[in-house]
Amino acid sequence: MSKLVIVESPAKAKTIKKYLGPGYEVVASMGHIRDLNPNRLSVDIKKKFQPKYEIIKSKEKLADDLVKLAEKSDYVYLATDPDREGEAISWHLAYLLGLDLEDKNRVTFNEITKTGVSNGMSSPRRIDIDLVNAQQARRILDRLVGYKLSPFLSQKIRKGLSAGRVQTVAVKIIVDRERKIRAFKPEEYWTLDAKFIPKGSRKMFPASFYGDRNGKIKIANEQQAKEILAAMDGQQAVVEKVRHGTRRKKPVPPFITSTLQQEASRKLGFQSKRTMKVAQELYEGVDVDGMGAVGLITYMRTDSLRLSEDALDAAEVFIKNKWGAKYLPKERRHFKSRSNAQDGHEAIRPTMVDLEPSKVKNNLTSDQYKLYKLIWERFIACQMAECIQKTTQADIAVKDYIFKASGYVVDFDGYTVLYVESADGDGEEKEAELPQLENGMQLKTKEILPNQHFTQPPARYTEASLIKALEEYGIGRPSTYAATISTITTRGYVKRDRKTLIPTELGEVSTKLMEERFPKIANVKFTAQMEQNLDTVEDGNYEWVQLLTDFYGDFDKTLKAAKEDMKGVKIELEEDKTDLICENCGKPMVVKYGRYGKFIACSGYPDCKTIVKIVNKIGVPCPKCGGDVITKNTKRGREFFGCSNYPNCDFVSWYEPTTEKCPQCGAVLFKKKGKKPKLFCNTEGCGYEREANDTDERED
Repeated sequence: MSKLVIVESPAKAKTIKKYLGPGYEVVASMGHIRDLNPNRLSVDIKKKFQPKYEIIKSKEKLADDLVKLAEKSDYVYLATDPDREGEAISWHLAYLLGLDLEDKNRVTFNEITKTGVSNGMSSPRRIDIDLVNAQQARRILDRLVGYKLSPFLSQKIRKGLSAGRVQTVAVKIIVDRERKIRAFKPEEYWTLDAKFIPKGSRKMFPASFYGDRNGKIKIANEQQAKEILAAMDGQQAVVEKVRHGTRRKKPVPPFITSTLQQEASRKLGFQSKRTMKVAQELYEGVDVDGMGAVGLITYMRTDSLRLSEDALDAAEVFIKNKWGAKYLPKERRHFKSRSNAQDGHEAIRPTMVDLEPSKVKNNLTSDQYKLYKLIWERFIACQMAECIQKTTQADIAVKDYIFKASGYVVDFDGYTVLYVESADGDGEEKEAELPQLENGMQLKTKEILPNQHFTQPPARYTEASLIKALEEYGIGRPSTYAATISTITTRGYVKRDRKTLIPTELGEVSTKLMEERFPKIANVKFTAQMEQNLDTVEDGNYEWVQLLTDFYGDFDKTLKAAKEDMKGVKIELEEDKTDLICENCGKPMVVKYGRYGKFIACSGYPDCKTIVKIVNKIGVPCPKCGGDVITKNTKRGREFFGCSNYPNCDFVSWYEPTTEKCPQCGAVLFKKKGKKPKLFCNTEGCGYEREANDTDERED
């Protein structure tokens, strides 16, 4: 008897085939096999929003092959990913292959291991039509917003613009933060930072000015700081009060999709799209020496913190064997998921605890190893004992003024022996280890320095903090964060400045227009409520056609009113203007946007068709011919460097050339980016390399 198992990717098919063995044919659908036509709305609004699905053109042969395989098979199992999207793909496959929706032919795998595949195959079920309808509702909802709003934005702002339900809110969040930054008015304040030394000791420690015996004092200006310093001049510093305590720090929960993306951004510098690509590879399976294809992590699109008891058993044994029983908590840890979590899968964890990152490093790419190590360490750490710190706080009196010092020593490292979570920005100030202090102890004042400060505006969003915000607002789902950020950056609504996200003029103008004309679409709470409505569809408590009906009536009315009110109105963008004059007709040149990116064209088009290519010079001469080095992009958007004299000069490099010469051989030095940028010599046999200084950084 032959059985056909259809999954989504070839890598996943290869891994699962190994576990199923003879009698099973495992093939990949390569994602969706049917979808809405990308060139038209493909939704019949008048017929209860009936979608018009068709086989994706590039997959017509694959579809024929799947039909033939299904006809030859005794039974077909649909084993696409265990989420809404995967359920919909299985539903489309069932339609294509003529399968009965009442048949129990749907199987899911939380992990691609022998146990995970065996458990999945032993528990087939019917296709969950509520899950499918939730995906259909989201797909059609986003299609309606995108296909109805995009032409409006293109007409009013710039040709080729697109709108999206979730992307609009994501851009608005970034724009709102930028507005707060601009409106922020800094306030001056001063601190007095002291350093003391106990008499008879050489150990110096820091302390910060607090106030006087009546309470905290805020130093508003330099004059006030000088008056306090003058009052303390020549006075003896004395330890007035010492408090000792114990602080217990618990480990953070295992990863869910959003926290994995955040931590990979902070610790590894990965963009969310890169994180999800690598996580997918780890889930689907990689070849491990002596084991063949193995899925190394559980399913990576999840918002649940649930962990299986088998996984906890394995973690407990591993921790006890590696570090000893004292590194285990008194009680096994279970973590509570957010109230709106779907809880369909476990948290992200390694499938086999014994496969330490070091054991599989040689079988993984650099990105796979880094991400697997992060996931493995986070999971093990979440089941380890607390870190115990002995804290000391001291009040130090200088005349009637009080300074405060605090510090700690680690009494038991616990989970921190393995893993410590990163923080957004600079994180908390590090506490110093204090010397032995006692009440009444006299101190030598090494220095008390006045320092001027100004209150700071809120920080711009990074990918990590934006994902955190989207999650807290309830915007999107685990599978949408990476795609949303990729969309708003590639379409020019937001630009990256190192790690921060800044709205472009296009982003700000389009947000303002959406706020004024489509307040619901641009409303964070409305969009979050729509996510909850989609969850209700998934639960079977909201009919998906009714959801679309409830949304579309008001949306269509608002769109018609906006078109009527703004008839003949065109919003000009400053960033589209240039100082160039057309050499053929004398009219101003403007920035235009085509399918291959930006270019400069005459504003007199179509009467004048003068076009000028945009060249981004980096201010460095070509190492080969002395021409200008310019930035270019591959078809996939990766930046590289080339000579402006191409094809006469064939200089090309992934690394940025600089004006510096190698001190060893005199060749041009190149810059290697990363957390610690380096300058290096590319000459064979030279090997010179050094860290890049701040002055070596190119302005982006």
